[in-house]
Parts: sequence; structure tokens; C-alpha cells
Amino acid sequence: MKLVYVLLDGVGDLPHPSLNDLTPLEAAYTPNMDKLARNGVMGQVYSVGKNIPPESDIAVFSMLGYKFKHEDYVGRGVIEAIGADIDLKDGDLALRGNFATIDSRMRIIDRRVGRSLTKEEAVKIVDDIKSEVKLTDATFELVHTTGHRVVLSIRSNKMPLSAEISNTDPAYERVKGMGVAKEKSDMKVQKCKPLIDDKAAKLAAKLVNEFTTKSIKVMKNHPVNLERRKNNMLEANCILLRDAGNRIPKLQPIDEMYRLKFSCIVDMPVEKGIAKVVKMPFTEAGGLLEYEKKAETASSLLEDYDAVYVHLKGPDEFGHDGDAWGKKKSIEDIDKRFFGRLLEVIDDAAVIISGDHSTPCIKKGHSADPVPLLVSSKDIESNGSNRFTENYAKKGSLGTLFGYQVLTKAIEILRS
Repeated sequence: MKLVYVLLDGVGDLPHPSLNDLTPLEAAYTPNMDKLARNGVMGQVYSVGKNIPPESDIAVFSMLGYKFKHEDYVGRGVIEAIGADIDLKDGDLALRGNFATIDSRMRIIDRRVGRSLTKEEAVKIVDDIKSEVKLTDATFELVHTTGHRVVLSIRSNKMPLSAEISNTDPAYERVKGMGVAKEKSDMKVQKCKPLIDDKAAKLAAKLVNEFTTKSIKVMKNHPVNLERRKNNMLEANCILLRDAGNRIPKLQPIDEMYRLKFSCIVDMPVEKGIAKVVKMPFTEAGGLLEYEKKAETASSLLEDYDAVYVHLKGPDEFGHDGDAWGKKKSIEDIDKRFFGRLLEVIDDAAVIISGDHSTPCIKKGHSADPVPLLVSSKDIESNGSNRFTENYAKKGSLGTLFGYQVLTKAIEILRS
């Protein structure tokens, strides 16, 4: 068996008025995904669970077949730190961070600095924070990963730190270890608080607040921000922190789980961290939007592996920005340049398509809505689906699944 498993980041959506009340998938011209749909079966998936608007990390783990109790999950901070090659030990605190723009009253103007921060700007700010900020009886590592994103790790000289702390980023909350997107939030930088009455949690929260306060002072009149201010651009003057973790996860290797040899094509630190944790070799295959190269690399990897997992960015950012037309065009771009090329080069391999979560443009954030699922192969009898859309998925013969069931069900179908 040979298969390509593609997750489209944030692809699920809801009807949007600017698209004549169609979803971006429904409005998009997607002849290649639709061809696959006509040779496959469909269903819909709650990646983590009903009524849970998940973050990408836990959603991807689930879509790869890993099922967590909330309290068992290590937190996105740890996964991103592993992906960023930070030296972590159990008892270190790891958090995901966003450069953001705030005003003098700590109100958030933009959670991502308008997606305008360059790598060079981010690295300069990070370097100066690392040289100028000193924490009380603790050390820290701060790494810029991509765009507005950073990873922070803190090691106390006093004791192992607890991850039972709240976020400073108001857009997400911690639910027993799992990061969950809030539908509504007070858009002010939050004070980090211990979630349990414990010395290690109190110290962790204190150190996070100390880092936040001291790093804001460094950024306030940083040369990068003075230049951006002069050019009337949003300033990167705060780092919003979320999804703390404090231990290294130990999971069953994915090859053992499915008795297939897996590889993957990923770009972001969180995806690399997931690949490392499940012992799945990974390659970047060009930049985020080099879709043809990713398709060709997937085909090449199938010569040595049974299954290739591909995580494609694009739709999610337009969902967060509320840009339904942009999301539609992103989906069309993926269909033409990735799936169009993939169908030319993969011969008889099966193709599985889904998403990690929904990011509806009308909500500008992750939601609990299900994502479509397609399992396509020349040996599968179609269930009547003509397009890869939410509506066809809802009516598909696979019914409604949870993320951890997807690969098991798909492989069962392909092996039958």
C-alpha cells in the first residue's frame, strides 16, 4: 500500500456572505480535488472532539491517530520547543509566543503585528531580549521560529516548574493541558496566574509575568520599533504567551501504530515537533507555498516509504484574517499547484484529504465545526461525492468520525 495523507490547515469553514453564502471550499474551483472525490468516499471529522475548537498541535496529533485525555497532553509550548531544537528537560517550562502590538494600556491592537514582521526584525528583537532581560533565579531561551512566532523556555534554579498556569494571550485558554481557542475574549494582555495552589505553579506564573514585563521594556523603544513607528507600521512591542508545558512526551512511534513506514513534509515548528515525537522522518520541501515541489517530494518519498503525511498551510491564515475571497483563492492555488502536480506524479497511490480544524472567516478563529474527509483510490467505489466540500462530507458514507479514528478507518478501507 502507498498513500499520501494531506491535511489542509484550517480548511473547514461556514457559508460566507461575500461568497453568496457558500463556504470557500464550495466557492473554489477545485477540479483536482473533485476528481479525487469522484473516486472516493467522504465523511466529516471532529478532529479533537465535539464542541472543542482545537489548536493545530492537538488537532494534528489526533488526526494522526493519537488520543489524549486532556490532562495527559503536554502542551503546545513543549511541541514547538522540540520542533525549534530547544534543549528541554522535564521541569523546564515551554510556551508558544506571538509578537503582538499593544497600546500603553496593554490593550492588544494586533495579535500578529499585522503579519508584517520580517525575520530580520524578529531576530534583532529576540537577540536584544536575550541579552538584556535577566530573570530572578532562572534562565530562559527565546527562539524566533517563523513570522510573528517565537518559543520561550524557562528553567528555574530553585525547582522544576509546573505547567499549570494561565496564558497571557487572551485568545486561547488552557483546558486541562489542552489549548482551546476562545470565541470571545478581552483583548488585553492577561496576567499569568497559577491554576493550582502549588509552589511550582506560583513560581512559573511569576517568572512568566517577569519575562513579559521586562521584555516589553526592551521592545518599547527598540530600534526595530522606532523604524516601524517612523514608517507608520505596527510595532512588535509585546510577546503573548500560551500553552505551557513542562515535560517531554513519550508516544508510540507512528510506524508501529499502523505497520506502515511513514515520512512527512512539514514547515512549521509545531509540525516538526510532532514529527519528532512520533518518530516520523520529515523534510521541508521548499517554502510554505512551494506546492509543486511538495507534491514532487511526496512522490519521491513514496519510493522509500509506504505513507507520506503532508501538512499544507495557506487557508488558515485567511480564515484568521476574515478574508473569504483570499481563502477561496488559497484553496484554488493548492488544488492547481499541489493536487494538480500530485496527480501527475504519484501513479496508483491512494490519497486522503482532510483538515486539522475549521477556521471560519466569519469567526476569524478556530471553531468546533467538523472538517471534510476524503479517502480516494482507484480501487474504491465512489459514494456519489462529486466535490471535496463540507456539504458532500456531511452526506458521505463514512459518516462522522473523530480525528484519532481517521487513519485507522482509511487504512482499513484501503486494505479491504
